[in-house]
Amino acid sequence: MQTHVFQTAQQIAKAAATLIAAQLLRKPDSVLGLATGSTPIPTYQALIAMHQSGMLDFSRATSFNLDEYVGISPDHVCSYHRYMQDNLFSHINMSPDRIHIPDGNAADVAASAKAYDAAILSAGGIDLQLLGIGHNGHIGFNEPGHEFVYGCHQVQLSETTIKANQRFFDSAQDVPRFAVSLGIGSIMQSRQVLLLATGEDKAEAVRMALEGDVSPQWQASILRTHPDVIFLLDKGAASRLTHW
Repeated sequence: MQTHVFQTAQQIAKAAATLIAAQLLRKPDSVLGLATGSTPIPTYQALIAMHQSGMLDFSRATSFNLDEYVGISPDHVCSYHRYMQDNLFSHINMSPDRIHIPDGNAADVAASAKAYDAAILSAGGIDLQLLGIGHNGHIGFNEPGHEFVYGCHQVQLSETTIKANQRFFDSAQDVPRFAVSLGIGSIMQSRQVLLLATGEDKAEAVRMALEGDVSPQWQASILRTHPDVIFLLDKGAASRLTHW
């Protein structure tokens, strides 16, 4: 496990984009696990700039997103399908048939989730998984609980997550109560994991992930058992760590 602390979120974005670019240059047909939320946006902007400058080619790459809300249409302004189109896919040359995002409107969510895991395996597994971290330590939408759920599954969102995400919606009542998320097992099978965290509001989640017990009450803590995980933090997110 590696932990790197930077002065600014923009430095994190440059470091993350450099690592992703290195993965694509080393293996042009890489399988990338992608995340949403506010934190990855500067990283995606840096990757777009690299692509538009001619440095990066995404045409042979494949992507699998971590999660999607249940019950909102893919073109909804707050869906993760829309987020990814607006913040990355419409600006790069990744083939649409290589882009995968969980189906939050499937008639049989459990079957759809199982098929999503199978598609990842069929693609050869995720080479590099990009993650953020929730205020309660969730990764993907794997909320605090009594166990680590292995495969892709439907999740009931916690009140902490609903409150954190209401800024993207008109009101808290509009935030979906359920999501489909890649499971902890699927995340842990990724060959490399890259977690980004910025701001003092993430400091406790980062502390518990890196220095607390490995526990499903802080889902990100399981990453400490991964053979190749890199935490990229700003000073605010690292402010409660004992050592950094």
